[in-house]
Amino acid sequence: MTVTVGHDSAKTRQTLTAGGKSIDYYSIPAAEAAGLGDFSRLPAALKVVLENMLRFEDGKTVSVDDIKAFSDWGKLGGKNPREIAYRPARVLMQDFTGVPAVVDLAAMRDGILGLKGSASQINPLVPVDLVIDHSVMIDEFGTPRAFQANVDREYERNMERYVFLKWGQNAFDNFRVVPPGTGICHQVNLEYLAQTVWTDTDQHGVEVAYPDTLVGTDSHTTMVNGLAVLGWGVGGIEAEAAMLGQPVSMLIPEVVGFKLTGTMMEGTTATDLVLKVVQMLRRHGVVNKFVEFYGPGLDHLPLADRATIANMAPEYGATCGFFPIDDETIRYLHMTGRDTARVALVEAYAKANGMWRGPDYAPVYTSTLELDMGSIVPAISGPKRPQDFVPLTDAKSGFAKEMEASFKRPLGTEVQVKGEDYKLSSGKVVIASITSCTNTSNPYVMIGAGLVARKARALGLKSKPWVKTSLAPGSQVVSEYLNAANLQEDLDAVGFNLVGYGCTTCIGNSGPLQPEISAAITEGDLVATAVLSGNRNFEGRISPDVRANYLASPPLVVAYALAGDMNIDLTTEPLGTGSNGQPVYLRDIWPTNKEIADLVHATVTREAFLKKYADVFKGDEKWQGVEITDAETYDWPASSTYIQNPPYFRGMAKTPGTIKNIEGARVLALLGDMITTDHISPAGSFKATTPAGKYLTERQVPLSEFNSYGARRGNHEVMMRGTFANIRIKNEMLDGVEGGYTKGPDGAQTSIYDASMAYQANGTPLVIFGGIEYGAGSSRDWAAKGTALLGVKAVIAESFERIHRSNLVGMGVIPFEFTGGDTRKSLGLKGDETVAITGLEGDLKPLSIIPCTITYGDGTVKTIQIKCRIDTEIEIEYVEHGGVLHYVLRDLASA
Repeated sequence: MTVTVGHDSAKTRQTLTAGGKSIDYYSIPAAEAAGLGDFSRLPAALKVVLENMLRFEDGKTVSVDDIKAFSDWGKLGGKNPREIAYRPARVLMQDFTGVPAVVDLAAMRDGILGLKGSASQINPLVPVDLVIDHSVMIDEFGTPRAFQANVDREYERNMERYVFLKWGQNAFDNFRVVPPGTGICHQVNLEYLAQTVWTDTDQHGVEVAYPDTLVGTDSHTTMVNGLAVLGWGVGGIEAEAAMLGQPVSMLIPEVVGFKLTGTMMEGTTATDLVLKVVQMLRRHGVVNKFVEFYGPGLDHLPLADRATIANMAPEYGATCGFFPIDDETIRYLHMTGRDTARVALVEAYAKANGMWRGPDYAPVYTSTLELDMGSIVPAISGPKRPQDFVPLTDAKSGFAKEMEASFKRPLGTEVQVKGEDYKLSSGKVVIASITSCTNTSNPYVMIGAGLVARKARALGLKSKPWVKTSLAPGSQVVSEYLNAANLQEDLDAVGFNLVGYGCTTCIGNSGPLQPEISAAITEGDLVATAVLSGNRNFEGRISPDVRANYLASPPLVVAYALAGDMNIDLTTEPLGTGSNGQPVYLRDIWPTNKEIADLVHATVTREAFLKKYADVFKGDEKWQGVEITDAETYDWPASSTYIQNPPYFRGMAKTPGTIKNIEGARVLALLGDMITTDHISPAGSFKATTPAGKYLTERQVPLSEFNSYGARRGNHEVMMRGTFANIRIKNEMLDGVEGGYTKGPDGAQTSIYDASMAYQANGTPLVIFGGIEYGAGSSRDWAAKGTALLGVKAVIAESFERIHRSNLVGMGVIPFEFTGGDTRKSLGLKGDETVAITGLEGDLKPLSIIPCTITYGDGTVKTIQIKCRIDTEIEIEYVEHGGVLHYVLRDLASA
């Protein structure tokens, strides 16, 4: 493709030679020489953004003053929140968030025809890769046939979606699909798609090198920052705008420096390190900030460990966690099969443009933290949040405290499992899953898990019979080296058979538990537990039968499967009894760091990566057999319950409207702190009694074919019925009730969906009230789309997580923050209030403080001041248009 660059009025375009050829680039040292400022001590992460300004400087969208602002950033101690227009090089998607994005693109083709434009105008202008990784569910486990059985079931469930995606790959330019069964998008990105330095020809036919950058429709897009590729998660709505040529509007971020020193101690893993990092950065506060890792500790930190830390940036709240280019970056690029000329270019470019981390790397940061990696101890995190760090020595006592404080249930109640010779009680581990890009991308922890399994097998241990075990690697390369080391046999022997290549348990696709186990949990109202090597453990996410979820390294996941109980102290008590009748302890089966490193070096090879990624877009026979129709616009199947034409662009006028005051609004939900996008837009299973279940039942879809909310994101009818329908969400308007309920116009308890429909029928606007960190977690665009379709005009909270705030704006829903110490609690809100928000009409400015008048149920009236979290001028325009896609569509239609 062709990359359009600015006119280079700053004379910063230079030429370098690498890999035997010359190539142009935009030089930061040349910008300094041109008098644009001192950029020498900018963090590498910020230099990537600065280069973007140099390349796209055109005097309009990007100005010379934007470039100079980066010099001021350093002079002001790492702060200068100037609004800039940033253009990522590419976009990454997965199928849960990607399907609705492609649905929107298809709907925009229909919409632009209604505005007298051409369907061919709707195409991605930057490369887009969509990796199908979110659809496989663990129906079969613990058997050699598990992988094939789950793949077969995946195609049965999702054929409508796969036909649609394959149509999109054929219909749209610059759009590729990585088929099912290949791997997780972030791991495929890290191991294959990412290049660290990207190249393209410009509009004059000259080849230009520039930093590889991206945005992705999954919050863990940040993983690739471990490879010095600047990327972060955005909502599907924002990603669609970016792929259609709209710049990402952002403020120059603060950059927190995280200094790593020392080396990891024997027996600790990258997972233990990242759980500590998450805890520290959550306490420090890094929302809307970049984090950059530096210090001598990086000299001893493999890139796989860096990727683990970068992956969990959403868990510590940062926009990204960046690692600069250094010798380890170059080693990894070569080892994973990148072209040798590209690897040479990465090193030459980084050194020429001041982005190389050498011994003298000492940038200015907004603030700093420091961690001695020698202080890290084995740990888990849970039972409800990734930042709830628990040293392994405290895991047993910590669970007992949670039972008393959080779950308020007795610890010792036992329930006989029908037809089995064991009983269940609270704390029993019923799911143990090696899953997720966070850890399965890391050969050190995967080889470590295999060695734990090998030693346990040799001593005669197996997973406890009530534990649902699974192994879902992030790419086929993992299977290649586990097989090369003969470790897959050992994992199979203790229960960890391959179940698929995808996100599985980490996103709630854990599949059903054995019915008798599920029944016993319900009968005893037990707090069953899950232990997974993932990055998310929010309430209601992993399984409807599990209340306590713990994040752990893959070796510890195996250990907990062997023990089968959170009430066992793995550091002092036996995991079980060996074949010789003797107790087996964790120390008996834990491998040394040298054992792990020796196997990694012997089995993780460049040849393995070249082999497994040779035909990455080809897919298996099932994918090749998916038949599609060749057409510019999609022929929406009227009977489909997976893919429907959304209503956003129907009857759309050629000109935008204006932002109106909100009058006479009622409260749809009164929510607490840390309401995640999982709470707002759940991705897991749902019952026939829910509004979404009733919708499918009315269309003769049997319960066994419901699939999941995530798989049905291409159907707005299902998704709006699932909005605010998480089984663990608590609406404070109701007394102790869990699930998606509220009070309707008549004051009676009803589902949030039914209440919304009744209010909308009366023409009544709706608002949501929330607490701190509203919208934390995954970057689910449906959390915003569903909110908009339910008729919500405003969300008023104490604070917002970055992506969800942006998504709300992108759907025309205005986010507001309390000011002056006001909260839903201090205001005594009950949910029966009427709300008016004025000051929106006329010349609304970003971040304005405006009045909100609350009329209580007893007639009392109180006016408070709230901050409008429309943060930038372009976002004002988005809301005026009704959303960012409406803005883009009108812009394209008028071209």
